[in-house]
Amino acid sequence: MDSTETADSTGIGPKREWWKEAVVYQLYPRSFYDANGDGFGDLPGVEAKLDYLDALGVDVVWLNPVYDSPDADHGYDIRDYRSIMPEYGTMDDFDHVLAGLHDREIKLVMDLVVNHTSDEHEWFRKSRQSRDSDYRDFYIWREGRGDGPGGKGEPPNNWESAFGGPAWTYDERTARYYLHLFDEKQPDLNWDNPEVRERIYDMMDWWLEKGIDGFRMDVIDLISKAEGLPDGDADSGWTGSEHFTSGPRAHEFVAEMYEEVLAGRDVMTVGEMPGATVEEAQRYLGPDGDGLNMVFHFEHVSLDYGETGNRWSIGEWDLAEFKQVLTKWQNGLEGEGWNSVYLGNHDWPRIVSRFGDDGLYRIESAKLLATLLFTLRGTPYVYQGDEIGMTNFPFEREAQVRDVSARNFVERKKADGWERAEILEVVTMRSRDNARTPMQWSDDEYAGFTDGESWIPVNPNYEAVNVADARHKDDSIWHYYRELIDLRHARDVLVYGSYDLLLPDDPDVYAFLRTLGDERVLVVLNFRDGTPTFSLPAEVAFDGTELLVSNYPVDGAKPRSFELRPYEARVYELE
Repeated sequence: MDSTETADSTGIGPKREWWKEAVVYQLYPRSFYDANGDGFGDLPGVEAKLDYLDALGVDVVWLNPVYDSPDADHGYDIRDYRSIMPEYGTMDDFDHVLAGLHDREIKLVMDLVVNHTSDEHEWFRKSRQSRDSDYRDFYIWREGRGDGPGGKGEPPNNWESAFGGPAWTYDERTARYYLHLFDEKQPDLNWDNPEVRERIYDMMDWWLEKGIDGFRMDVIDLISKAEGLPDGDADSGWTGSEHFTSGPRAHEFVAEMYEEVLAGRDVMTVGEMPGATVEEAQRYLGPDGDGLNMVFHFEHVSLDYGETGNRWSIGEWDLAEFKQVLTKWQNGLEGEGWNSVYLGNHDWPRIVSRFGDDGLYRIESAKLLATLLFTLRGTPYVYQGDEIGMTNFPFEREAQVRDVSARNFVERKKADGWERAEILEVVTMRSRDNARTPMQWSDDEYAGFTDGESWIPVNPNYEAVNVADARHKDDSIWHYYRELIDLRHARDVLVYGSYDLLLPDDPDVYAFLRTLGDERVLVVLNFRDGTPTFSLPAEVAFDGTELLVSNYPVDGAKPRSFELRPYEARVYELE
């Protein structure tokens, strides 16, 4: 990747940028590798595995939060933005990781969590000392409504926390409520206060001066709340979200952040935006928008919700709708916009358990999902463990649950009278813990993750599903990822080519074309365990084909129509 290259050498397609051509590996450090045997992944553990990342061929590491934190939400409740949480190590350890990545020509993107802080952050501790504190306006404090129980009044509005329950907590010391869209230990910052923004921009500049290569911005479209904080629609899925998703000043704030911190720097930015539509995303992106490079939208990872906006409700996802959503984003962000291509991360279940088959066809479906990931238009994100086909955890006891949102769900449903087995079935399908079980390095105890007792249970399938076994076998999921990464690096058409969906209504097959000048690539994916027949539409002309990659052996025939095996993936170059 050449960061100095600014124009497509062919004169065709979008402007060239290193972050468009990159493959990103998301690293969840507490579960990656434990170097000191305390059962908790750490920065020296990351440093010990840098050669592994280099061997896989990734270009960027997105590092989940390692800042000092009381750990109510696994590091997303930050106590000090300029210190490292002791369990992870020291700032010297961080510097060694950064230098080691750069020595291997791998860039580092840090998590930026600035919608909220920890309630143990110095700003909030000073904010709650009195109503007259100089820091009071750093957060969102309001008087209760009416007399209410004990004179507290009811919460200022009906907004809900993303983790369940009211988005307001009463502070006895100052007799006021504070807003937290997530856990009560994560009070929301008041971005309307210019001093808050100035402090945040100064912190961002400090990290960039250390040499990091960009930011993944946590829930960045939630930073602006509607004036007056009105009640929300209780039937909207997340009550109140219409008043804090891309709120009235959100674009102003993001654009200001770009101008104050990011403009003129060759860095990568991706904004996590739970409520983003294509139209909103376009406004956040590029030089004609607010300056961000790309966004994480949630539309395709919400398709299996049983109720709108409720991740704890179980529904079925439909391939035709899945194709429709991805196609809308593929086409909607053409031009100045750019896609983030992801199927899972630390907040979602394992992709092979959710979109594939984690039983009989685990290997085939893991490879199929990887094929989709690396052939869509946009920057692909690999979440740690997906490259070996890690699966959801089989929860059997409440004591195995670590995720604060899952624990809250368990307690709510116990109070509602749900049976234990019913609760754990939903947790197994939905808990963020599924993605946070330790990286499975080997068939040693604790999957080679630690010499101590792991902070979270290890998936019991680690003896069969692990890195050592995968790297030893030439036909493994790991080697297939490596092949796809090489292919994407070698073929501009897979980065900059246009996208055209084929057979939009087919219930089993996802097929599309990527085109850049005279280059055309056909991607055919069977998302089911059956054997459908794929037929290339008559309007797609070609003189011959070259098979670029597949997850099954394929003979030399080049037909326009062929039968697909369960979860089969084929990628052809059309001549």
